[in-house]
Amino acid sequence: MHTADGPARVDLNADLGEEVTDDEGLLAVVTSANVACGFHAGTPATMRAVCAGAVRRGVTLGAQVSYADRAGFGRVELDVAEDALREQVAEQVGVLSAIAAAEGAEVAYLKPHGALYHRVARDEEQARAVLDGSGSLPVMGMPGSVLLSLAEDRGRGSRLEGFPDRGYGADGRLIPRDQPGALVTDPDRVAARAVELAAVVDSVCVHGDSPGAVRTAAAVRRALEAAGLVVATCWSSTA
Repeated sequence: MHTADGPARVDLNADLGEEVTDDEGLLAVVTSANVACGFHAGTPATMRAVCAGAVRRGVTLGAQVSYADRAGFGRVELDVAEDALREQVAEQVGVLSAIAAAEGAEVAYLKPHGALYHRVARDEEQARAVLDGSGSLPVMGMPGSVLLSLAEDRGRGSRLEGFPDRGYGADGRLIPRDQPGALVTDPDRVAARAVELAAVVDSVCVHGDSPGAVRTAAAVRRALEAAGLVVATCWSSTA
């Protein structure tokens, strides 16, 4: 996001540890890694490998929490009671935090995954459960998200995110994946959209499970830097 102080900066994030991604390839490009915590994808071994790689590369770690939906890859919306969802989020954050600590790192932020990401953008009860289960971690979401509003009310940090590889509807939300225009697959087009989004968000996301994700992420980074942007993490221990 552009600021008045110093050169404009933007974070580049991707979803890692999902067992279908080139984690090492993405870690060489991104500045923040949303790590699958086991509920939609991921195992202790994949979490450990991503955390170790992030330490080597200087990449910031985030907990990517999800509904308990491995069969649907976390992309099926579920009606989960508030207290149950709170405990599920706490479990996921706890597991990843322990693994990160063992690798000499820490979890710096929270980002819901898939259907949960979209649900907490509009559902106050589930957004509250996600916040209650994640301690004091700052959160990432789309502009206008209820989750971000509640986080700010609690004095927790928040960051705005944009998706250059996804289509947006007139309402500013992502077009559902099963509808035309939902996915943007041409790396050059994704890169151009990332530069546009960088003017209004703190972080741009390239989906790690998309075909050619590493190539697309590299194209995005080149385009951002060519536009004069500093590509760097938007998180810190005091975010």
